[in-house]
Amino acid sequence: MPLLYTIGQYTVGTAMRVGWRPTVDGLENVPATGGAIFAGNHLSVADELFLGSVVPRHIAFWAKSEYFTGTGLRGWFTRSVISGLGAIRVERAGGRAALSAFDGAIPVLRAGDLVAIYPEGTRSPDGRLYRGRTGVARLALAAEVPVIPVGMIGTERVQPIGVRVPRLGTGKVTVRFGKPMDFTGRPSDRTSLRQITDEIMTGIQELTGQEYVPRYAPARNAAENGGS
Repeated sequence: MPLLYTIGQYTVGTAMRVGWRPTVDGLENVPATGGAIFAGNHLSVADELFLGSVVPRHIAFWAKSEYFTGTGLRGWFTRSVISGLGAIRVERAGGRAALSAFDGAIPVLRAGDLVAIYPEGTRSPDGRLYRGRTGVARLALAAEVPVIPVGMIGTERVQPIGVRVPRLGTGKVTVRFGKPMDFTGRPSDRTSLRQITDEIMTGIQELTGQEYVPRYAPARNAAENGGS
């Protein structure tokens, strides 16, 4: 585990656990070793903070490319922090440039690390669960690793869209982990990718109880959070 990530677990992670005391269900479904993909619903920027605070292993999150290319002292500091956390670079331009992030995630997963993805591609604007994008299925098949559905409940109250800092005293937070889903041997054609993605979204919905919307969420950022 990267040293900076370990420091973050002891500082930010501890603050999240002590400040909000999240309820965690199904942590036994997270493997002690080996690569796996966390596929979760996305209600808040705080989702990543809570996920990282309750999982004892390193998770490679996505970070926009600007964080890796900044100039000056501030750029150097940001670049050092993001690289030190073991983040995966994603291009904001979308298309083939954004898909390069998935290419970068494959060796990370094959090396035995964990990667977090939000298949909706952006935060839910209204608390409902939207149709998943197929990038998570492509990555699972290419890296040959299981997908662990994750359900976040209550994080939208802790840090609503547009709020920069998580707020204390905003209600109960629950993090739920489903059983690993193994798609080894499934075909990678467009129809199969959609079927796998829909199965993953059903797994997430079973954990959260959210109303499902069979269309894509309105995009806030073309390359946000490794959606597809």
